[in-house]
Amino acid sequence: MFLGGILMFGTAGAAGATNFLQVYHEALQNDPTYRQAYATYMAAREARPEAWAALLPQITATAGKTWSHSAGRSGQINSTASGTLYSYQLPYTSDGDTKQWSVNLTENLFSWTDWMNLKAADKQVAQAQANYEAAAQNLILRTATAYFNVLAAVDTLHAQESSLKALTLGLTQAKERYRIGLIAITDVEQARAARDTAAAAVITAKQTLANALDQLQVITGSEYTDMDEPGPGLPLAMPHPASQQVWVHTSLQQNLTLIAARLAADAAQDRVRAAFGSDVPTVSLVASRSYSTGNTRETVFGQLFHDLGATSNDRQIGIEFSLPLFSGGGDEARIHQTQYQAMAAEDAVEQASRSTVQQARDAYLGVITGIANVRALRQALISSQTALKATEAGYKFGTQTEIDVLNALSALVSAQTNYATSRYSYINSLIQLQYAAGTLSAPEVATINGWLTRAVRVGLSGAMTPEGITPPAAPNE
Repeated sequence: MFLGGILMFGTAGAAGATNFLQVYHEALQNDPTYRQAYATYMAAREARPEAWAALLPQITATAGKTWSHSAGRSGQINSTASGTLYSYQLPYTSDGDTKQWSVNLTENLFSWTDWMNLKAADKQVAQAQANYEAAAQNLILRTATAYFNVLAAVDTLHAQESSLKALTLGLTQAKERYRIGLIAITDVEQARAARDTAAAAVITAKQTLANALDQLQVITGSEYTDMDEPGPGLPLAMPHPASQQVWVHTSLQQNLTLIAARLAADAAQDRVRAAFGSDVPTVSLVASRSYSTGNTRETVFGQLFHDLGATSNDRQIGIEFSLPLFSGGGDEARIHQTQYQAMAAEDAVEQASRSTVQQARDAYLGVITGIANVRALRQALISSQTALKATEAGYKFGTQTEIDVLNALSALVSAQTNYATSRYSYINSLIQLQYAAGTLSAPEVATINGWLTRAVRVGLSGAMTPEGITPPAAPNE
């Protein structure tokens, strides 16, 4: 039974494969989460001009024309020449029209609340920018994770398919050896069970790959059939600088999520100060200019009187002083509310700080252990290949059993998948370390893309149906 030559990854190069940089560019254009972060940032930028507007002159203008009509009787008291009083009803009709316009200006000369709101708005805009830049870095991290999850799933599928081919051949050989009386029927059944288990593993691996492709499509909006993967020359470089404490310090200074939390806490403190403005006087400059003209026509006892209207041309300017004395307790409640919000923001900073330290330490150790794992698992793969060949030779000469061969084959499949996964874990740890430190950027994507020198087919062939994903049955069944 010569299975070692069959157990090879099916990673033949495919022309025109999509590389990591291309996938990242598609994610930039199509990822809904990143686009949402951009829209949120652009909306938050308007907070400063909104706050600044409260400090600038407020000018309003009004104009209008009014028509009026009134008719009725008015009771009157009069006296005769002899002094006798009498009453009578005075019928009248009045028609008029009035035109008016006015311009009013208000300028706050001093408003503590408005100035504090402006400071808070500056922090809010800076926080939004930090969140947006963090979203851009997170897009690289999410894209890389999804990209390499696809490659890991492909490697697992190839290993399982190779194992299935080897075990199918082993079952055929076992049947032949049983036919000529070299082995017992139990060996055949063991080979059959191993082959059927491998068939089920292939189905599971196909599902995992399909899920990984779907997760990548959620980010990029595209489907892929061929992608680039790391070649044998993947560099295993230590982080620079090679000091966990330096990376932690850098993360505490530059991590964008932490920076955003600090800015949010600063803005919350400014809002506390703004709330205290309810106890501070406001001084405003007010000015107005108005003009109105009206024309009234009245008819009394049938006699028409014209030009009974009036014209006014007014100008006003002054200084207003406003001091709230009592607002039903609403101002005090707002002060307490902002104070508690500021406390929550400070706790959020502490939480973000601790999380940043943990992320930096974990990512740094991930890179260190990733390098060691890749090296160790590479050697384990070589050893597993050698062990399988030796076990096969022993089985041929009767010193090893069918179970020994199956165990060696299982160990080789595990070594292949573990080695492939370790390379992707190493790359992801590098990205996570730079993300924690706030230094992850597009040039790093290009650097990683340069490590991917071998094309591999990632698309699943055949329909995603039970029949389409089920491997062929064992021979003679």
